[in-house]
Amino acid sequence: MRRILVTVFFLNVFLLSGQYHFSGEATKDHYGKSVYLSLVEDYRKSSRVYLEQIIRKTTVDSLGLFEFSGNNLLNENRIYRIHIDSCAEDGEHFLGQCNNSQSILFIANNNDSIQFPITYENQALCSIGSTNQVSSAILDIQALKEEMIVDFTDYRSEASRKLNSEKWFGMLQDAGRAFDEPLVDLYLFDFLSDKRSETYTYYLKDITTNNYYFEVLDELKETYPDAIFTQQFEAEIGADKQLANFNQPKLWDWKWAFWILLVLSLGLNMYLLLNRRAKARKRATSLLEKLTPQEQKIVHQILQDKSNKEIASELFVSHSTIKTHINNLYKKLEVSSRHEIVSIFKK
Repeated sequence: MRRILVTVFFLNVFLLSGQYHFSGEATKDHYGKSVYLSLVEDYRKSSRVYLEQIIRKTTVDSLGLFEFSGNNLLNENRIYRIHIDSCAEDGEHFLGQCNNSQSILFIANNNDSIQFPITYENQALCSIGSTNQVSSAILDIQALKEEMIVDFTDYRSEASRKLNSEKWFGMLQDAGRAFDEPLVDLYLFDFLSDKRSETYTYYLKDITTNNYYFEVLDELKETYPDAIFTQQFEAEIGADKQLANFNQPKLWDWKWAFWILLVLSLGLNMYLLLNRRAKARKRATSLLEKLTPQEQKIVHQILQDKSNKEIASELFVSHSTIKTHINNLYKKLEVSSRHEIVSIFKK
C-alpha cells in the first residue's frame, strides 16, 4: 500500500512544473531520522558529506517517506546528494563517522521530479526514477567503477595494472560521453585523476595523448561557462598536462639534433682554421725576426712578386748580391724556391 501511495504522489508532482520534487522511501531502521539534500559544486568533494554542501533538511516520516520540494534550485543541471543520517545530531556524519548512513549522488535541476524507491533487496537510496534522463548516470558510472576495482584487485602485477588501466579508462570515458552531460565526466575525472589511486600514473600518461579531457572542457565552457567547476577543471588539466610533460623522458627531435651537430661542426672547423692561421703567423713572425734587415726587405720584395733584377734596382745593389741574399734566405728558412717563401709569409 505504501508503494502505491508513493507512486501516486510521484505521478502527481510529475504534472507540476517550475519546481523540483525529490521524494523517497527509507527502511524501518531510518524512520524518524534526518535526511539532507546537498549541492555538490566542487567535484573533488563528491566522495563524502561536507557540512558546507547541505542546503535542505527533512525527516523520514512514520510511513518511511521523505520529501524535498521547492523552486530554489538552479535551473541548470548540478550534482546533488541525498543522505539519510543515522547518527545523533552531533555532527559526526560530517567527518564520515556515521557508518549506517546511506547516500546517493544524482544529477538534477529546479524542474525535476525524482523518486528514490526502496529496491527489491530492501535497500534505500540505490535506485532512481526521474523526469531527467541523466539523473541516474552517476549510479551507472559507480557500477562500472566497482567492476573496475574488481579487475584491479584480481591481479596486482604491473602488467595487469597497465592493461586494466588502458581498458577501463577507455570504457569509463566512453560511458561518460554517452550521457552527453559533462557533469558525468567531471565525476569520472575526480576518480580517474585521484592522486591516491592506482589510476593516477596512467592518467598522467593519458592526458598527454588523449583529447578526451579537452573535449570535456569545451563542453563545460559551452554548457556551464560561468560555473566555478568549469574554471577548476580547466586549471587542473592544464597543470596536470604540464606536470605529465615534465615527467616524461625527453626524446630528441632529430631535426634539431642535425642542426646542432652542423653548427658544432662548422664552429669546430672555423676554430681549427683560425688556430692554424694563428700558428702560421706566429711561425712567420719568428722566422722573419731571424733575418737581417736587408733580408727582410728582400722577402718583402719577393712577396710583391718582383724579379731579382727589380729587387736589385729597388735596393741599389748588384744583381749578384741579390742572388747571394736569396740563397742565404733559402738556407735560413729551409726552403728551395721563391714560392715556398711566399707560402710562409703571405698568410
